[in-house]
Amino acid sequence: MAREETSTTTSTAVRGPAAEQPTRTATHAWTTRLLLIGIVLTALNLRPAITSLGALLKEVRDGLGMSGSVAGLLTSVPPLCFAVFGVMAPRLARRFGPATVVCAGMLAITAGLLIRPYAGGTAGFLAASALALMGIAVGNVLMPVIVKRWFPDRVGSMTGLYSMALALGTASAAAITVPMTDALGGGWQTGLAVWAALAGAAVLPWIPFVRRREAAPAEERHARVPEQSAHDAAPALRITRSRTAWALAVFFGLQATAAYITMGWMAQIFRDAGVSAGTAGLLLAVTMVMGVPLAFVIPRVATRLPHQWPIVLALGVCGLAGYAGLYLAPAGGAWAWAVLLGVSNCAFPLALTMVGMRARTGAGVAQLSAFAQSTGYLISIPGPLLVGVLYQHSGGWGLPIALMTGLMLPQMVVGVLAGRNRTVEDEAAR
Repeated sequence: MAREETSTTTSTAVRGPAAEQPTRTATHAWTTRLLLIGIVLTALNLRPAITSLGALLKEVRDGLGMSGSVAGLLTSVPPLCFAVFGVMAPRLARRFGPATVVCAGMLAITAGLLIRPYAGGTAGFLAASALALMGIAVGNVLMPVIVKRWFPDRVGSMTGLYSMALALGTASAAAITVPMTDALGGGWQTGLAVWAALAGAAVLPWIPFVRRREAAPAEERHARVPEQSAHDAAPALRITRSRTAWALAVFFGLQATAAYITMGWMAQIFRDAGVSAGTAGLLLAVTMVMGVPLAFVIPRVATRLPHQWPIVLALGVCGLAGYAGLYLAPAGGAWAWAVLLGVSNCAFPLALTMVGMRARTGAGVAQLSAFAQSTGYLISIPGPLLVGVLYQHSGGWGLPIALMTGLMLPQMVVGVLAGRNRTVEDEAAR
Protein backbone atom coordinates (compact mmCIF):
# COMPACT_ATOMS: atom_id res chain seq x y z
CA MET A 1 0.00 0.00 0.00
CA ALA A 2 2.91 2.26 0.73
CA ARG A 3 4.31 1.42 -2.68
CA GLU A 4 0.92 2.29 -4.23
CA GLU A 5 0.84 5.65 -2.41
CA THR A 6 4.39 6.41 -3.50
CA SER A 7 3.56 5.45 -7.05
CA THR A 8 0.50 7.67 -7.04
CA THR A 9 2.42 10.62 -5.65
CA THR A 10 5.23 10.18 -8.17
CA SER A 11 2.77 9.86 -11.03
CA THR A 12 1.00 13.03 -9.96
CA ALA A 13 4.28 14.88 -9.67
CA VAL A 14 5.32 13.76 -13.14
CA ARG A 15 1.98 14.52 -14.74
CA GLY A 16 1.44 17.82 -12.88
CA PRO A 17 3.56 20.20 -14.99
CA ALA A 18 2.40 18.59 -18.24
CA ALA A 19 -1.20 18.86 -17.15
CA GLU A 20 -0.75 22.50 -16.13
CA GLN A 21 1.05 23.51 -19.33
CA PRO A 22 -2.10 23.94 -21.48
CA THR A 23 -3.64 26.02 -18.70
CA ARG A 24 -0.58 28.26 -18.53
CA THR A 25 -0.50 28.61 -22.32
CA ALA A 26 -4.19 29.47 -22.40
CA THR A 27 -3.74 32.01 -19.60
CA HIS A 28 -0.80 33.63 -21.38
CA ALA A 29 -2.76 33.85 -24.65
CA TRP A 30 -5.75 35.36 -22.82
CA THR A 31 -3.49 37.89 -21.09
CA THR A 32 -1.85 38.86 -24.37
CA ARG A 33 -5.18 39.37 -26.11
CA LEU A 34 -6.49 41.43 -23.21
CA LEU A 35 -3.38 43.61 -23.25
CA LEU A 36 -3.70 44.13 -27.00
CA ILE A 37 -7.31 45.23 -26.56
CA GLY A 38 -6.31 47.54 -23.71
CA ILE A 39 -3.48 49.14 -25.69
CA VAL A 40 -5.65 49.75 -28.76
CA LEU A 41 -8.61 51.13 -26.78
CA THR A 42 -6.32 53.36 -24.74
CA ALA A 43 -4.64 54.76 -27.85
CA LEU A 44 -8.04 55.44 -29.41
CA ASN A 45 -8.88 57.66 -26.40
CA LEU A 46 -5.75 59.84 -26.32
CA ARG A 47 -7.06 62.59 -28.63
CA PRO A 48 -10.90 62.59 -29.04
CA ALA A 49 -11.30 64.85 -25.98
CA ILE A 50 -9.36 67.48 -27.95
CA THR A 51 -10.50 67.04 -31.56
CA SER A 52 -14.19 66.54 -30.70
CA LEU A 53 -14.09 69.91 -28.94
CA GLY A 54 -12.43 71.52 -31.95
CA ALA A 55 -15.28 70.33 -34.17
CA LEU A 56 -17.92 71.88 -31.85
CA LEU A 57 -15.96 74.86 -30.56
CA LYS A 58 -18.40 77.41 -32.01
CA GLU A 59 -21.39 75.73 -30.33
CA VAL A 60 -19.51 75.44 -27.04
CA ARG A 61 -18.52 79.12 -27.14
CA ASP A 62 -22.09 80.19 -27.87
CA GLY A 63 -23.56 77.87 -25.27
CA LEU A 64 -21.23 78.98 -22.47
CA GLY A 65 -20.86 82.61 -23.55
CA MET A 66 -17.13 82.03 -23.94
CA SER A 67 -14.94 84.80 -25.32
CA GLY A 68 -12.27 84.20 -27.94
CA SER A 69 -9.56 84.67 -25.33
CA VAL A 70 -11.07 82.04 -23.05
CA ALA A 71 -11.50 79.70 -26.01
CA GLY A 72 -7.81 80.21 -26.73
CA LEU A 73 -7.07 79.33 -23.10
CA LEU A 74 -9.12 76.17 -23.54
CA THR A 75 -7.00 75.12 -26.53
CA SER A 76 -3.85 75.78 -24.45
CA VAL A 77 -4.94 73.46 -21.64
CA PRO A 78 -3.84 70.18 -23.36
CA PRO A 79 -0.11 70.96 -23.57
CA LEU A 80 -0.17 72.42 -20.05
CA CYS A 81 -1.72 69.24 -18.66
CA PHE A 82 0.67 67.07 -20.67
CA ALA A 83 3.67 68.97 -19.28
CA VAL A 84 2.46 68.95 -15.65
CA PHE A 85 0.80 65.55 -15.29
CA GLY A 86 3.10 63.71 -17.69
CA VAL A 87 6.01 64.37 -15.33
CA MET A 88 4.13 62.60 -12.53
CA ALA A 89 3.36 59.46 -14.52
CA PRO A 90 6.70 57.60 -14.08
CA ARG A 91 6.67 58.12 -10.32
CA LEU A 92 3.06 56.93 -10.06
CA ALA A 93 3.89 53.90 -12.21
CA ARG A 94 6.78 52.93 -9.95
CA ARG A 95 4.52 53.06 -6.92
CA PHE A 96 1.31 51.52 -8.24
CA GLY A 97 2.33 49.79 -11.47
CA PRO A 98 1.84 51.16 -15.00
CA ALA A 99 -1.36 49.18 -15.70
CA THR A 100 -3.01 50.58 -12.57
CA VAL A 101 -2.10 54.15 -13.51
CA VAL A 102 -3.34 53.71 -17.09
CA CYS A 103 -6.60 52.27 -15.77
CA ALA A 104 -6.97 55.29 -13.48
CA GLY A 105 -6.19 57.53 -16.42
CA MET A 106 -8.99 56.00 -18.48
CA LEU A 107 -11.35 56.52 -15.54
CA ALA A 108 -10.27 60.18 -15.40
CA ILE A 109 -10.97 60.59 -19.12
CA THR A 110 -14.40 58.98 -18.72
CA ALA A 111 -15.34 61.20 -15.78
CA GLY A 112 -14.00 64.36 -17.39
CA LEU A 113 -15.84 63.80 -20.67
CA LEU A 114 -19.09 63.04 -18.83
CA ILE A 115 -18.87 66.05 -16.53
CA ARG A 116 -17.61 68.86 -18.74
CA PRO A 117 -20.67 69.34 -21.03
CA TYR A 118 -22.94 69.62 -17.98
CA ALA A 119 -20.62 71.49 -15.60
CA GLY A 120 -22.78 74.60 -15.90
CA GLY A 121 -20.18 77.22 -16.76
CA THR A 122 -16.81 77.99 -18.27
CA ALA A 123 -14.85 77.31 -15.08
CA GLY A 124 -16.43 73.89 -14.62
CA PHE A 125 -15.92 73.10 -18.30
CA LEU A 126 -12.20 73.93 -18.00
CA ALA A 127 -11.80 71.91 -14.79
CA ALA A 128 -13.50 68.82 -16.24
CA SER A 129 -11.42 69.15 -19.40
CA ALA A 130 -8.28 69.24 -17.25
CA LEU A 131 -9.41 66.03 -15.52
CA ALA A 132 -9.78 64.26 -18.87
CA LEU A 133 -6.46 65.65 -20.08
CA MET A 134 -4.75 64.40 -16.93
CA GLY A 135 -5.79 60.88 -17.90
CA ILE A 136 -4.53 61.45 -21.44
CA ALA A 137 -1.20 62.74 -20.12
CA VAL A 138 -0.43 59.59 -18.13
CA GLY A 139 -1.50 57.48 -21.09
CA ASN A 140 0.85 59.39 -23.39
CA VAL A 141 3.80 58.67 -21.12
CA LEU A 142 3.03 55.11 -20.01
CA MET A 143 1.79 53.42 -23.17
CA PRO A 144 5.33 53.07 -24.58
CA VAL A 145 6.41 51.72 -21.17
CA ILE A 146 3.70 49.05 -21.27
CA VAL A 147 4.58 48.09 -24.85
CA LYS A 148 8.25 47.74 -23.91
CA ARG A 149 7.47 45.78 -20.73
CA TRP A 150 4.99 43.22 -22.05
CA PHE A 151 6.06 43.02 -25.70
CA PRO A 152 9.85 43.48 -25.62
CA ASP A 153 10.33 41.41 -28.78
CA ARG A 154 7.59 43.24 -30.73
CA VAL A 155 8.19 46.87 -29.86
CA GLY A 156 8.15 48.04 -33.48
CA SER A 157 4.93 46.31 -34.50
CA MET A 158 3.15 47.19 -31.26
CA THR A 159 4.24 50.82 -31.48
CA GLY A 160 2.92 50.90 -35.04
CA LEU A 161 -0.41 49.46 -33.91
CA TYR A 162 -0.58 51.96 -31.07
CA SER A 163 0.28 54.90 -33.38
CA MET A 164 -2.35 53.88 -35.93
CA ALA A 165 -5.00 53.60 -33.23
CA LEU A 166 -4.07 57.02 -31.87
CA ALA A 167 -4.31 58.63 -35.32
CA LEU A 168 -7.58 56.80 -35.99
CA GLY A 169 -9.10 58.06 -32.75
CA THR A 170 -7.93 61.59 -33.52
CA ALA A 171 -9.37 61.60 -37.02
CA SER A 172 -12.59 59.81 -36.11
CA ALA A 173 -13.48 62.32 -33.40
CA ALA A 174 -12.89 65.18 -35.82
CA ALA A 175 -14.90 63.56 -38.62
CA ILE A 176 -17.98 62.15 -36.90
CA THR A 177 -18.58 64.42 -33.90
CA VAL A 178 -20.76 66.88 -35.84
CA PRO A 179 -22.89 64.31 -37.73
CA MET A 180 -23.21 62.24 -34.57
CA THR A 181 -24.33 65.34 -32.67
CA ASP A 182 -26.98 65.99 -35.32
CA ALA A 183 -28.13 62.37 -35.19
CA LEU A 184 -28.48 62.56 -31.41
CA GLY A 185 -30.65 65.66 -31.49
CA GLY A 186 -28.29 68.52 -32.17
CA GLY A 187 -27.14 69.34 -28.61
CA TRP A 188 -23.41 69.98 -28.30
CA GLN A 189 -23.48 68.59 -24.76
CA THR A 190 -24.52 65.16 -26.02
CA GLY A 191 -22.05 65.35 -28.90
CA LEU A 192 -19.16 65.82 -26.49
CA ALA A 193 -20.38 63.49 -23.72
CA VAL A 194 -20.87 60.50 -26.02
CA TRP A 195 -17.09 60.04 -26.28
CA ALA A 196 -17.08 59.04 -22.62
CA ALA A 197 -18.50 55.68 -23.71
CA LEU A 198 -15.33 54.90 -25.65
CA ALA A 199 -13.19 55.91 -22.68
CA GLY A 200 -15.30 53.77 -20.34
CA ALA A 201 -14.76 50.77 -22.60
CA ALA A 202 -10.99 51.35 -22.32
CA VAL A 203 -11.16 50.94 -18.53
CA LEU A 204 -12.37 47.34 -18.68
CA PRO A 205 -9.32 45.53 -20.15
CA TRP A 206 -7.03 47.00 -17.50
CA ILE A 207 -9.07 45.95 -14.46
CA PRO A 208 -7.54 42.43 -14.24
CA PHE A 209 -4.06 43.97 -14.22
CA VAL A 210 -4.68 46.54 -11.50
CA ARG A 211 -1.91 46.28 -8.91
CA ARG A 212 -0.67 43.09 -10.64
CA ARG A 213 2.96 43.98 -11.16
CA GLU A 214 3.68 40.30 -11.59
CA ALA A 215 1.76 40.35 -14.88
CA ALA A 216 5.02 40.87 -16.78
CA PRO A 217 6.94 37.67 -17.49
CA ALA A 218 9.20 36.69 -14.59
CA GLU A 219 12.26 36.40 -16.78
CA GLU A 220 11.65 39.89 -18.17
CA ARG A 221 11.36 41.30 -14.66
CA HIS A 222 14.61 39.68 -13.60
CA ALA A 223 16.35 40.86 -16.76
CA ARG A 224 15.40 44.43 -15.95
CA VAL A 225 17.22 44.49 -12.62
CA PRO A 226 20.82 44.83 -13.86
CA GLU A 227 19.71 47.19 -16.62
CA GLN A 228 18.00 49.44 -14.10
CA SER A 229 21.02 49.33 -11.80
CA ALA A 230 23.29 50.32 -14.66
CA HIS A 231 20.96 53.12 -15.56
CA ASP A 232 20.93 54.43 -12.02
CA ALA A 233 24.71 54.18 -11.82
CA ALA A 234 25.26 56.17 -15.02
CA PRO A 235 26.12 59.80 -14.32
CA ALA A 236 23.40 62.24 -15.30
CA LEU A 237 24.13 64.46 -18.26
CA ARG A 238 24.18 68.20 -17.85
CA ILE A 239 21.63 68.29 -20.60
CA THR A 240 21.17 72.06 -20.51
CA ARG A 241 24.77 72.45 -21.77
CA SER A 242 23.84 70.82 -25.07
CA ARG A 243 22.83 73.14 -27.89
CA THR A 244 21.29 70.21 -29.71
CA ALA A 245 19.09 69.43 -26.69
CA TRP A 246 17.84 73.01 -26.60
CA ALA A 247 17.27 73.05 -30.36
CA LEU A 248 15.31 69.80 -30.14
CA ALA A 249 13.26 71.09 -27.19
CA VAL A 250 12.33 74.27 -29.07
CA PHE A 251 11.58 72.27 -32.23
CA PHE A 252 9.33 69.94 -30.21
CA GLY A 253 7.58 72.92 -28.64
CA LEU A 254 6.96 74.76 -31.91
CA GLN A 255 5.65 71.68 -33.73
CA ALA A 256 3.35 70.99 -30.75
CA THR A 257 2.17 74.62 -30.93
CA ALA A 258 1.26 74.18 -34.59
CA ALA A 259 -0.48 70.87 -33.88
CA TYR A 260 -2.65 72.21 -31.06
CA ILE A 261 -3.53 75.34 -32.99
CA THR A 262 -4.60 73.10 -35.86
CA MET A 263 -6.65 70.77 -33.66
CA GLY A 264 -8.27 73.63 -31.77
CA TRP A 265 -8.88 76.23 -34.46
CA MET A 266 -8.67 74.86 -38.00
CA ALA A 267 -12.30 73.71 -38.13
CA GLN A 268 -13.36 77.18 -36.95
CA ILE A 269 -11.28 78.83 -39.70
CA PHE A 270 -13.06 76.79 -42.36
CA ARG A 271 -16.49 77.41 -40.82
CA ASP A 272 -15.91 81.17 -40.75
CA ALA A 273 -14.99 80.93 -44.44
CA GLY A 274 -18.43 79.45 -45.20
CA VAL A 275 -17.67 75.74 -45.02
CA SER A 276 -20.38 73.69 -43.31
CA ALA A 277 -19.75 72.29 -39.84
CA GLY A 278 -19.77 68.68 -41.06
CA THR A 279 -17.31 69.40 -43.88
CA ALA A 280 -15.06 71.37 -41.53
CA GLY A 281 -14.92 68.34 -39.26
CA LEU A 282 -14.02 66.12 -42.21
CA LEU A 283 -11.25 68.54 -43.23
CA LEU A 284 -9.81 68.37 -39.73
CA ALA A 285 -10.04 64.59 -39.92
CA VAL A 286 -8.08 64.58 -43.18
CA THR A 287 -5.36 66.63 -41.50
CA MET A 288 -5.20 64.24 -38.57
CA VAL A 289 -5.32 61.02 -40.61
CA MET A 290 -2.27 62.05 -42.64
CA GLY A 291 -0.28 60.99 -39.61
CA VAL A 292 -1.22 57.32 -40.05
CA PRO A 293 0.97 56.47 -43.07
CA LEU A 294 3.57 59.18 -42.59
CA ALA A 295 4.28 58.16 -38.98
CA PHE A 296 5.74 54.96 -40.44
CA VAL A 297 7.52 56.48 -43.44
CA ILE A 298 9.21 59.53 -41.90
CA PRO A 299 11.11 57.78 -39.05
CA ARG A 300 12.44 55.14 -41.46
CA VAL A 301 13.69 57.77 -43.90
CA ALA A 302 15.11 59.90 -41.08
CA THR A 303 17.21 57.09 -39.61
CA ARG A 304 18.86 56.48 -43.00
CA LEU A 305 20.06 60.08 -43.26
CA PRO A 306 23.05 61.45 -41.32
CA HIS A 307 21.27 64.83 -41.13
CA GLN A 308 17.51 65.30 -40.94
CA TRP A 309 17.33 68.89 -42.15
CA PRO A 310 15.90 67.99 -45.59
CA ILE A 311 12.83 66.46 -43.92
CA VAL A 312 12.54 69.42 -41.54
CA LEU A 313 12.52 71.87 -44.45
CA ALA A 314 10.11 69.78 -46.54
CA LEU A 315 7.59 69.64 -43.69
CA GLY A 316 8.04 73.34 -42.99
CA VAL A 317 7.40 74.28 -46.64
CA CYS A 318 4.18 72.24 -46.58
CA GLY A 319 3.11 74.16 -43.48
CA LEU A 320 3.87 77.55 -45.02
CA ALA A 321 1.94 76.60 -48.17
CA GLY A 322 -1.03 75.46 -46.08
CA TYR A 323 -1.10 78.70 -44.09
CA ALA A 324 -0.86 80.76 -47.29
CA GLY A 325 -3.83 78.84 -48.65
CA LEU A 326 -5.86 79.43 -45.48
CA TYR A 327 -5.23 83.15 -45.83
CA LEU A 328 -5.83 83.52 -49.59
CA ALA A 329 -8.60 80.99 -50.32
CA PRO A 330 -9.66 79.08 -47.19
CA ALA A 331 -12.81 77.62 -48.74
CA GLY A 332 -11.73 77.32 -52.37
CA GLY A 333 -8.75 75.04 -51.72
CA ALA A 334 -9.82 73.67 -48.35
CA TRP A 335 -8.97 70.04 -49.09
CA ALA A 336 -5.49 70.90 -50.36
CA TRP A 337 -4.73 73.04 -47.29
CA ALA A 338 -5.95 70.26 -45.00
CA VAL A 339 -3.56 67.78 -46.66
CA LEU A 340 -0.59 70.18 -46.56
CA LEU A 341 -1.12 70.97 -42.88
CA GLY A 342 -1.51 67.27 -42.14
CA VAL A 343 1.89 66.61 -43.73
CA SER A 344 3.41 69.51 -41.80
CA ASN A 345 2.06 68.18 -38.51
CA CYS A 346 4.10 65.01 -39.02
CA ALA A 347 7.02 66.89 -37.49
CA PHE A 348 5.95 65.07 -34.31
CA PRO A 349 7.22 61.58 -35.29
CA LEU A 350 10.32 63.25 -36.74
CA ALA A 351 11.00 64.92 -33.38
CA LEU A 352 10.65 61.60 -31.54
CA THR A 353 12.99 59.95 -34.04
CA MET A 354 15.62 62.64 -33.57
CA VAL A 355 15.45 62.16 -29.80
CA GLY A 356 16.65 58.60 -30.32
CA MET A 357 19.35 59.66 -32.79
CA ARG A 358 20.86 62.55 -30.86
CA ALA A 359 21.98 60.44 -27.88
CA ARG A 360 24.28 57.41 -27.82
CA THR A 361 23.11 55.66 -24.64
CA GLY A 362 19.76 54.56 -23.27
CA ALA A 363 20.18 56.86 -20.29
CA GLY A 364 20.97 59.74 -22.63
CA VAL A 365 17.87 59.07 -24.72
CA ALA A 366 15.68 58.97 -21.60
CA GLN A 367 17.13 62.22 -20.28
CA LEU A 368 16.92 63.97 -23.64
CA SER A 369 13.34 62.78 -24.17
CA ALA A 370 12.22 64.07 -20.76
CA PHE A 371 13.95 67.43 -21.28
CA ALA A 372 12.74 67.94 -24.86
CA GLN A 373 9.13 66.94 -24.21
CA SER A 374 8.61 68.73 -20.89
CA THR A 375 10.29 71.92 -22.12
CA GLY A 376 8.55 71.64 -25.48
CA TYR A 377 5.06 71.30 -24.05
CA LEU A 378 5.66 74.34 -21.84
CA ILE A 379 6.77 76.31 -24.91
CA SER A 380 3.61 75.29 -26.77
CA ILE A 381 1.17 76.62 -24.17
CA PRO A 382 0.91 80.30 -25.25
CA GLY A 383 0.37 79.65 -28.98
CA PRO A 384 -3.30 78.58 -29.06
CA LEU A 385 -4.12 81.24 -26.47
CA LEU A 386 -2.52 83.97 -28.61
CA VAL A 387 -4.51 82.78 -31.61
CA GLY A 388 -7.73 83.20 -29.65
CA VAL A 389 -6.76 86.68 -28.46
CA LEU A 390 -5.77 87.83 -31.95
CA TYR A 391 -8.95 86.37 -33.43
CA GLN A 392 -11.15 88.13 -30.89
CA HIS A 393 -9.50 91.54 -31.16
CA SER A 394 -8.96 91.60 -34.92
CA GLY A 395 -12.30 90.08 -35.89
CA GLY A 396 -10.72 87.82 -38.51
CA TRP A 397 -8.08 85.24 -39.23
CA GLY A 398 -5.42 87.40 -40.89
CA LEU A 399 -3.36 88.06 -37.76
CA PRO A 400 -3.71 84.53 -36.32
CA ILE A 401 -2.53 83.01 -39.62
CA ALA A 402 0.35 85.49 -39.69
CA LEU A 403 1.32 84.25 -36.21
CA MET A 404 1.20 80.62 -37.36
CA THR A 405 3.38 81.48 -40.34
CA GLY A 406 5.81 83.38 -38.14
CA LEU A 407 6.18 80.43 -35.78
CA MET A 408 6.85 78.02 -38.65
CA LEU A 409 10.01 79.89 -39.67
CA PRO A 410 11.91 79.44 -36.36
CA GLN A 411 10.60 75.86 -36.23
CA MET A 412 12.46 75.20 -39.47
CA VAL A 413 15.62 76.88 -38.18
CA VAL A 414 15.82 74.97 -34.88
CA GLY A 415 14.81 71.78 -36.68
CA VAL A 416 17.85 72.12 -38.94
CA LEU A 417 20.05 72.62 -35.87
CA ALA A 418 18.49 69.65 -34.06
CA GLY A 419 18.92 67.47 -37.13
CA ARG A 420 22.71 67.76 -37.28
CA ASN A 421 24.68 64.54 -36.83
CA ARG A 422 25.95 64.94 -33.24
CA THR A 423 25.11 63.68 -29.77
CA VAL A 424 24.15 65.41 -26.56
CA GLU A 425 26.73 63.37 -24.62
CA ASP A 426 29.57 64.98 -26.57
CA GLU A 427 28.14 68.48 -26.22
CA ALA A 428 27.37 68.09 -22.51
CA ALA A 429 30.91 66.82 -21.87
CA ARG A 430 32.41 69.86 -23.53
